[in-house]
Amino acid sequence: MPEIAGAERKRRELGDFLRARRGRLTPESVGLSRQRRRRTPGLRREEVAELAGIGVDWYIRLEQGRPVTPSVSTVDALARALRLSEAEHQHLRALAGGGGRRAFQPETAPPALLRLLHSLPQPAYVTGRRRDLVAWNAAAADLLGFDTLAEDERNVLVSMLTKPVSRRLFGDGWAEEAQRMVATFRATHDLWADDPAFVALLRRLREGCPEFDGWWERHDIRRATSGVKVLHHASHGVSAFEHSSFQVTDDPGLKLVIYTPLAPDTPA
Repeated sequence: MPEIAGAERKRRELGDFLRARRGRLTPESVGLSRQRRRRTPGLRREEVAELAGIGVDWYIRLEQGRPVTPSVSTVDALARALRLSEAEHQHLRALAGGGGRRAFQPETAPPALLRLLHSLPQPAYVTGRRRDLVAWNAAAADLLGFDTLAEDERNVLVSMLTKPVSRRLFGDGWAEEAQRMVATFRATHDLWADDPAFVALLRRLREGCPEFDGWWERHDIRRATSGVKVLHHASHGVSAFEHSSFQVTDDPGLKLVIYTPLAPDTPA
C-alpha cells in the first residue's frame, strides 16, 4: 500500500533528522555537565528526552521510526531541547504530522503567471516542488542556459549539481550556493521521500555530484531567502545579481525566482 510505505519512509526521515540534530549538540551547549568521555559526539538519547520532558522509551521509538504519533506539544518540546531554528522547527512539525500524500504530478504555470514572467526584463523562472523548471523567460535562457538543457535535465538541482557549466558559471561561490539549494530542497523532499519522482531525482543527484552525499547526510534545513549571486558568464563576463523567490498563490508548490542585476559598485 503506497500510503503505508510513505508513512514508514516519513517516520524514518523523522528519526534521521532527530539523530542528526542530536549529534550536533554538546552537553555544554544545553547547560549539561560533561561527566565522562563520550564515544560519539552529540547528546545522548536520554539527555534529549530529559530536556524535552518526555520518556526515554518514547524518544527512542521516534528515532527508530516506530509507528508513534507525537503531540504538537511534544514536537515543540523536542524543538526547544534540540535548539532548532524556526525553519527546522516547522520541518519537524511537518515530519511528525500524520496523513499521506497523493502521487507527485508535474506542475504547470497558470497563464497569468506566464504573462508576468515573460514581461519581466530581468532573468526569471518558475520552479515546482521537485525544483523542476516549469517556465523561464528569454533573459533567464540567455544568462543561465536553460534553453540548452535536455528535457530530462530541466531541473535547477540537476543543472546546478551535475552540469560542469554551472560550476564555471558560479565560480568560487558554487559550493556555497549548491549547499544552500540542497538545504532548501531537503525540507520539501522529506515530505515526498517515498514518491518515485523524488526517489529518481535523489538517485540522479547522488550519481552526478560527488559532494552531494556529504551535504545530504547533514540534514540541513533552510528557508528560501533573498541573496546575491556573482556569476562568471562566458559572454557577459562577471556580474552580480540579487535573487528573490516568491510563492505563487494559485499553487503553493510553484515559486517565481527573479535575478535583479546589481550596479557594479553595489556592495555584495
